[in-house]
Amino acid sequence: MSASVEFIEYVRDLFIPLGELKEGRFFGGFAFKSGSRQFAMIMGNTLYFCVNDETRPKYEAEGMEPFSYSTKKGTVKVRKYFSVPEVLFENQDDLISWAHEAIRSAYSAQ
Repeated sequence: MSASVEFIEYVRDLFIPLGELKEGRFFGGFAFKSGSRQFAMIMGNTLYFCVNDETRPKYEAEGMEPFSYSTKKGTVKVRKYFSVPEVLFENQDDLISWAHEAIRSAYSAQ
């Protein structure tokens, strides 16, 4: 599912406090980078943040799912990116806090 233009604009506005970000389209999705590392992506109307072994349990505790896609052999789950809890869209400060954590996670990945 392609990234929704309206949703990209909405998230872009929410991310203003993060400062200058690099952006780009890929395989129907949309990526946000801080420096050289991708920390967030949008597929359809879903925002995903980069996680690592330390932050992944926080997302799982909130019932969030990893990014996944279907292939001929079945569903592939990309456990590096988890969907963002909807409640974060109600509080920009919280969303930005989680985004900073996602940026740190992106830089901690090997």
